[in-house]
Order: sequence, then structure tokens, then C-alpha cells
Amino acid sequence: MPIRVGIVGLPNVGKSTLFNALTETAAAQAANYPFCTIEPNVGNVAVPDPRLDKLAAIAKSAKIIETQLGFTDIAGLVKGASKGEGLGNQFLANIRETDAIAHVLRCFEDDDVTHVAGRVNPVEDAETVETELMLADLESLEKRLPQLAKKAAQGDKEAKVQAAVLGQALDLLKAGKPARLVQPKDEEEARALKQAQLLTTKPVLYVCNVEEASAATGNAHSEAVARMAAGIGAHAVVVSAAIEAEIATMEPADRAEYLESLGLHETGLARVVRAAYALLGLITFFTVGPKEARAWTVKKGSRAPQAAGEIHGDFEKKFIRAETIAYVDYVTLGGEGPAKEAGKLRAEGKDYVVADGDVMHILHGA
Repeated sequence: MPIRVGIVGLPNVGKSTLFNALTETAAAQAANYPFCTIEPNVGNVAVPDPRLDKLAAIAKSAKIIETQLGFTDIAGLVKGASKGEGLGNQFLANIRETDAIAHVLRCFEDDDVTHVAGRVNPVEDAETVETELMLADLESLEKRLPQLAKKAAQGDKEAKVQAAVLGQALDLLKAGKPARLVQPKDEEEARALKQAQLLTTKPVLYVCNVEEASAATGNAHSEAVARMAAGIGAHAVVVSAAIEAEIATMEPADRAEYLESLGLHETGLARVVRAAYALLGLITFFTVGPKEARAWTVKKGSRAPQAAGEIHGDFEKKFIRAETIAYVDYVTLGGEGPAKEAGKLRAEGKDYVVADGDVMHILHGA
């Protein structure tokens, strides 16, 4: 199951239009009124990676399989969502099930598209949604912590760890800061914080939805978002959901010419997916052969057995070694055979940390 990114934001900012473009489907209804998205729409998106095409060409692979990132289109949040306004409780629960948040912000002026606040101010919109997420976490922790403290006092070691790290989160939230600023002191606390599934521990990518004319350069609204994001150590990406929706209907051969006419070198899809991939600390390794060239996703810092487990669960348990070639060596030398002859194929054991772009062949027990 791919890692999942939740697309959130206020109503009428272009979330569903962007989701449709990302997944190249019409699965999400895009309409000019709040809450047209009642159930979260889920779609998987191939992660653009030109390296895969080069590997497949060298190995003469019959099939190419990209790694995927999941996106969930979640209905618009409004002020008061943490108290149930605008079906808020349901939507907050859907966000809780994602690994990261792509926060779509309206950065375009259009009198024909209603804004719930009656004005266009993406920085204030971002603050509105972040506040609702913090209030939801605050309420959750205020209910949860007294019980954890009681168990901790009775000698429950797990509850003691949870109470310590979630107590830090509660203090931050009371100060108007997100729980992602918590600094766990060890792996136990880090695991407890993750298991708590707090909304504001999830990493955030701001997606600035601009008008078509500003797709290549951005505008004053997107620049304000970029400054805000830089101030909190976050990232922002500029896209035009309208352009992405248009591209999604085109034949692949026509897309490059259309993008060039707009002064764009790649789709907004590619930028959003790549930014989300980096936000989550993910890297790609490859398996290559005559049948298929395939990309796989692992967390940065993963060891070879964990990578093997992405291919098949049994491979991690029965891992023996990974025959590994760096992407640059594979391409420069012209494939596995020449790389092996040049001494660039390495036999890596269980402690090997996978590098982005590694071409791997996993050996495992029966």
C-alpha cells in the first residue's frame, strides 16, 4: 500500500480539481460550492522518475513499473471544524489516516468562484486550517493524558513514555504551536508520538493554486505563502490546477508542446509529487531485468533487508545479501554485465544503508 498524502484546504480552493489532475481521473467531483467532496477520494499517482526509462532502455525491459504515491482528496475544512462545523469531525478523522498533508491554498482572484471568507488571503487560510488541526489535537490530548498519567503512576512503562512525549505536545499546542515541533529524546518516545496520530505532527507541503498566467512565475499571493513556509521550515509549490486539469485530458505526445507554450518545463503534478516524496524523506531504488524495470520506495536510512521487504515480506525475513550497482555506474557502463566486469557490482549485507538510485538484486533463502 503506498504512502498516502491528504489534500486539504478550505472549500473552493481547487483541491478536487488538483486531485483529478493528479490521478488523471474524474473520480472527485469538482464543483463551485462547499462540501461537494463528502467522502475522501483516493488515488495512486506514479512518481515521475526519468532514471527508470534509462534503466529500462539499457536492460531492454519489456515493462516499466513506477513507484507510487497515494493521494486522498479530503473535503474542505472551515473555521470551527475542530468543533464539528462543516462536517469537520469526519474530515479531521480522514486527515488522521494520512502520512502527510498537501495544503492547497487559493492564490488566484476570480469573482466567479466563491471564497468562504469573502476574500483571497492564502496565508490567513493556512493559519485557519492549522488552527483547527491544533485545536483538534489539543482536545484529543486533554482527554487522553489524564488516563496515561494515572497508568504511568501505577508503574505502566509504556504509559510513562507516552505521557512524557504527549505532555510535550500538549504544552506546544497550548502555546499555539504544532506538535511536529516535539523533540523525542529516544526511539521509544518517537514511536509513541507517531502512534498517537496527532494531526499536527504530519509534515505539510503548501500547494499554491494560481491562475494560468502565473503558473510559470507565481504571483504576489504565492510569494507570500513561500515567505510564510520558509519562516516555519516548510516547502511551497506553485501549480495551476486549471492547467493540470487540461493536461490530464491530453494525449501524452501533446503535453510537452502545451507546457512549452506556457513557459513550463514540467507539469505541476511532477513538482507536487516530487516535493511530497522529499517531504516524507523517501528515496527510490530499482530492480531491473528483461521482464521489467521497477522503482520501489523506502524511507531514507533504510537498510537492505527493509528494501527487500518492500518487494516481498518474506524477502526481509530470509534476506541473504543484495547485489547492488549505483545508478550512475549502471548507466555509464551500460548495464549489469559491464558494471560487474568493472568491479562496480557490490555484495551488500544486512547493515547496508540503501542509497537513492541503487539498482539491486536481492538474494534470499527459500
